[in-house]
Amino acid sequence: MTQKKVALSLFWRTFVLLLVLLAVVVFSWMQALESLDDEPLVASHAAQQLTTMVHLGGEALRLTDRGNRPALIKALLARESLLLQARAVTDTWTAPDGDSYQRELVSELRSQLGREVLLASAVNGAPGLWVGFVVDREAWWLRSPPALASRPMSSHWQAWLSASVLITLLGSVLIAHRINQPLRELSFAASRIRGGEYESRLDETTITSEIREVNMGFNRMARELAKVEEDRAVMLAGISHDLRTPLARLRLEAEMSVADEEARSNMASDIDQLDAIIDKFMDYARPGETHLRPVLLSKLIDKEAATFRDPSEIRITSRVAIDLEVLADEVELGRVFANLFENARRYGRTTDTGIAMVNVSYQRTGGWVICTVRDNGPGVAPEKLAQLTTPFFRGDAARTAATGAGLGLAIVEKAMQRMGGLVEIANAPDGGLVVHLRLRAARLAR
Repeated sequence: MTQKKVALSLFWRTFVLLLVLLAVVVFSWMQALESLDDEPLVASHAAQQLTTMVHLGGEALRLTDRGNRPALIKALLARESLLLQARAVTDTWTAPDGDSYQRELVSELRSQLGREVLLASAVNGAPGLWVGFVVDREAWWLRSPPALASRPMSSHWQAWLSASVLITLLGSVLIAHRINQPLRELSFAASRIRGGEYESRLDETTITSEIREVNMGFNRMARELAKVEEDRAVMLAGISHDLRTPLARLRLEAEMSVADEEARSNMASDIDQLDAIIDKFMDYARPGETHLRPVLLSKLIDKEAATFRDPSEIRITSRVAIDLEVLADEVELGRVFANLFENARRYGRTTDTGIAMVNVSYQRTGGWVICTVRDNGPGVAPEKLAQLTTPFFRGDAARTAATGAGLGLAIVEKAMQRMGGLVEIANAPDGGLVVHLRLRAARLAR
């Protein structure tokens, strides 16, 4: 019997993480404040030690004759880091004015040694905490050891404060990452579905109930889309086969049984049109799998342009460098240019000659190649430009009587999306339709 997993909602998961973070930060702040609160106590202990040193130093000087005092002073400096020196009238000294710890230390020393004690932060330019006292009417200076003059372990509160800030930052990043990770996974899986990878799945075992429900719903949708795509492929294959077989018979019967040459030609033309429309449907509905590799753009354009042989209908001029390579699927990219040239042949003819003059150019932009295909026809009404890639839409009233399926530019946009590119359509300032194809460069320009 399998144990049922505990469900935890996204609200409570976030609440618990924030609660833990808040507890750790509060603890760090408390430690920092305790370190600051201990400062007077530490200063009092240091003042007591320094007072003892002054008393011991004074007693040692009192019990040592003048001839042995230099040796005593030298021994104290070597062993205890205590510097004793006679105080002269010409000595210059500076009153102590340090941080809060040193001010607290000076106050404690005055309370323990008396208000008349002389304290200095520097004597004759030598820094330190100096205590002036008198032994047998002789004035002396005693310099405190560095460990007592400065705040012992003064970095404790700073360390705790830094730790609390660091913990806050790291905890915030961790919580944000934990919250956003399921959304990133969902976005990545959705992008793969959009690219035609219907096998993408999300984790359905996560303990967060909302995320688990979303993942389960997404996986159901992915499975249904995969089934729809599979059914569509089977249906399209069947439609293509079932339609082309009678079309082939019609063509054969027209060639054999229709005596009128013009009627036979018109029937053959209608059959070719139906066959072309079927091809357009198949191109638009074909699966989205692509194989990207370096493709010589100029060679591919010349190959597709060569299929439009009638110069009385269309003339194509390419100014693309012969060594320019883009990262694309050669079949898909060939289909893109074939549809653009066919669109120009039908709708991009000039009013004076009746010929579609098509110019193909390019430019590099960083890691991209922008290939521009332009005709010199009448263009399209500006309010209809955004609809040109909509399936079965035609840009003007004249096109409603056209023989195409209205899928040419829709196929172009879909093929470019499969290859990770973009399509932009606009009217040229001096007339004609301009299509910009944004493709990844196979290699960066030197």
